[in-house]
Amino acid sequence: MNILMTCFSRSWGGMEMFVVTLSRQLITKNINVTIAALSGTKIYEEAAKVSIPLKAINSAGYFKPGSILKIASYMKKNSFDIIHSHYSKDLWTLVPALKLSRNQSPLVLTKQLGSFIKKKDLLHKILYKRVNKITAISTVIKNNLLDTCPVTEDKIRVIYNAVDTNKFDPSKANRIKVREEFKIGYNETVIGMSARFTAGKGYEEFLHSAKILDGKFDNLKFVLVGEPSYGEDDYGDEIKKLVDELNLNDKVIFTGFRTDMPDIYSAMDIFAFPSHSEAFGMALTEAMALNKPVVASNSNGVLDIVEDGKNGLLFQNKNVTNLTEKLEQLITSEGERENLGTAARKTVVEKFDLDKITNDFTDLYKSLMKEDL
Repeated sequence: MNILMTCFSRSWGGMEMFVVTLSRQLITKNINVTIAALSGTKIYEEAAKVSIPLKAINSAGYFKPGSILKIASYMKKNSFDIIHSHYSKDLWTLVPALKLSRNQSPLVLTKQLGSFIKKKDLLHKILYKRVNKITAISTVIKNNLLDTCPVTEDKIRVIYNAVDTNKFDPSKANRIKVREEFKIGYNETVIGMSARFTAGKGYEEFLHSAKILDGKFDNLKFVLVGEPSYGEDDYGDEIKKLVDELNLNDKVIFTGFRTDMPDIYSAMDIFAFPSHSEAFGMALTEAMALNKPVVASNSNGVLDIVEDGKNGLLFQNKNVTNLTEKLEQLITSEGERENLGTAARKTVVEKFDLDKITNDFTDLYKSLMKEDL
């Protein structure tokens, strides 16, 4: 099987990371994978680091004739059984390129992000007609597709984003290393969150909650993991300014971008996921795989992951008071933290494990190839 993955995104978040993760896993199953990405982007660099074959594209968007011709030429010279796009904007390049190259390979689109724009005009109908199957990473994305795109339900299949539970394994993570690095005391309780520094991730709510909790407890540290993505440096500066305004400089730790995330999660005692509108929540499932008790907003893709009171706690989206109450509930109950953490990992292993999700995709590819015969 020969797969061309595409993701012409300049950002680096859960969507882009999953392209690399899935590609690596498919390669371990003796499936040939090439990633087409914009040269100089983080996804291109990360794929190169792990020796995934790459096709560099200089530009992409709604109509880039040069990129269309380049991809069309590449498709003519290479035989792909499946074209798999992870970014809907790629369709404006891929569909014309498939037409020019007279390529009949099945086209799969994985929809990671919701849209608030109706796309049922003639041009979008032409684009989506060429797509053979769309995978949605959560129920909310499936419903968003039906609401905004010219597709029917039979064309959509929910396949969740995956977690490598072998990598994110509490028995292999080094909790002490990170706590020593940041001089976190043995008796200090660490509440952390991990996300790009971008609006809507809930950093403001988290920090205002931290201020309230810091006034009640004298042994807390708050860890923020991440960095601004493309064009988001100003927002990162705003968050650091907010920490200063709240007088939390000695309580908040900025780790920046990290490659040792299992160790980072392991160093935490509680994981917060206050995102306003998350399609899925990769950081959430990764933390859960590390046995971490989680407090997450009761919105969108989170509802496919967390069952309130069973494998985590849900709080009212954007509600600082409710977030604070749920975090305090876990701060004061080590037993509940342990029970929720155990249930959290069990959920991830059963529902979001990388092997399971990879098999879901290979089964989809095989079914489309049979239809194409």
